[in-house]
Amino acid sequence: MRVVVNGAKGKVGRVMVAAVEADDALEFAGAADVEDDLAAVIRNGEAGVVIDFTAPSARMTNVKTILESGAAPVVGTTGFTPEDEHQVDTWAREHNLPAVIAPNFSIGAVLMMEFATQAARFMPQAEIVEIFHDQKAEAPSGTAMTTARLMNESNTFQPPQRVGEEFLDGARGGDLENIRIHSVRLPGFVATQEVIFGIPGERLSIKSDAIGRECYSGGVLFAVKKTATLAPGLHTLRGLMGFA
Repeated sequence: MRVVVNGAKGKVGRVMVAAVEADDALEFAGAADVEDDLAAVIRNGEAGVVIDFTAPSARMTNVKTILESGAAPVVGTTGFTPEDEHQVDTWAREHNLPAVIAPNFSIGAVLMMEFATQAARFMPQAEIVEIFHDQKAEAPSGTAMTTARLMNESNTFQPPQRVGEEFLDGARGGDLENIRIHSVRLPGFVATQEVIFGIPGERLSIKSDAIGRECYSGGVLFAVKKTATLAPGLHTLRGLMGFA
């Protein structure tokens, strides 16, 4: 299986290049970054799969280019909306190819989202605290947004309590269907997310910590190899792991 890495000069991209090169079942077919002609790199490398970790602003353009070039995209770039995902699914079916998009390719992060989704059935009050490095391109993270959406599919959340004054705008975080999301951006972090549930007399905390970008390699390579047997259309890592 021949694989191109797009965003190869980025922090995660460099990890992906090393992971593909180290995997005996895969063949590294080329690297692309913002200054390169992605379609030409795919064509010259005769790639069947493209791993994409780039900028949110380029997410749809890159996916379309990859599919039009005859390769299956495995995308860790964030920023996809439900409307974007519907469009990607349409493009993938038109080109008879699978596409895999995940807000987080960490196996631990996927499990954290799944456990939080299960807990949401029984504990309808929760807040999310997510912490990333200070170069993170957006807030909240795609992981936090996906977690909140999945939790809201499991239950109807009670509105957060508003007691007293807020002396700073935004001090209580952002609100996605009654789930508060708090974003922290600091050097020294890779990615951390904690989902905190509270009901009278009890609390539950579900937390995932990425301590190195190598944590994404296992999920990405798992998805890359799965593309050989996937039906055309959009897939998620959560679905590939049997949770959806």
